[in-house]
Amino acid sequence: MPETHAKQTIAICDTQPVTAEGLKNLVGCSPDLEFLETLNSLEAAAEFVRAKSPDIVVLDKGFGMRAVLDWIHERKLLNAAPILMVWGVSMTEAEALRLLQAGASGIIRKTAELTSLLACLRTVASGRTWMEDSVFRDSVQPGRNPRSELTPREQQVLQLVEQGFKNKEIAVELGIRPGTVKIHLKHIFEKTGVRGRYGLALSGLKERGVVSIAS
Repeated sequence: MPETHAKQTIAICDTQPVTAEGLKNLVGCSPDLEFLETLNSLEAAAEFVRAKSPDIVVLDKGFGMRAVLDWIHERKLLNAAPILMVWGVSMTEAEALRLLQAGASGIIRKTAELTSLLACLRTVASGRTWMEDSVFRDSVQPGRNPRSELTPREQQVLQLVEQGFKNKEIAVELGIRPGTVKIHLKHIFEKTGVRGRYGLALSGLKERGVVSIAS
C-alpha cells in the first residue's frame, strides 16, 4: 500500500472574520492541509496552541506589529511555537524583516492570489521560509548583479547591515566615521540595485537561501 502522510493542521487568528472564512475554505479544499479553528484574538490563539498544538498558525498583522512580535516571542520562550505565517492588508520591507527575524516562516499580503497563499502554506509546512515577492520587489532594480562589484569594505558594511546594525554601530564596529558608512551604503545601493537597508537585509536572506521570495 502507498505511504500516507498526515495532513498539516492549521489555525487562523484574524481580525476580519470574512477574510478568515475565505482562507478556511481554501484550506478545506486542499488534500494536504486540515483546517482546525478560526480565532479572533491573540489570547485565544495562545490558548488554542497550548491545547491543540496546530502545525501552522496564520496570524493577522492587523493585531499590531508589536502585539504579533510579542506573541511570537512568548511562544518561543514557552517552547510552544508552531510554524507561523503572518499576513496583512499591507506589509512593508521593515515589517517583513522584523517578522522573519522574530521567527515567522511565511510572509504574505491578504491581496495575494490563491495560488500564492497555498504555495506559502505548503512551503512553510515543509520546513522552509517563504515571502511574497511584492513585499520585496520594489526595492530591486532589474538587471543588476547583486554583490560581485563590492569592495571588501563594502562587503563588511553590507554584512553588518544584514545583521541589523545601525550606521553608528557599524562605524564603531569598523572603526570609521558614520559619514563614511553612509558613503559606503550609497555605493552599495548603486552597485547592487537594491534600495534601502531593509532591502539589503532581505536580499541577503534570499541569497543565502534562508528565505524563498516567490510570486
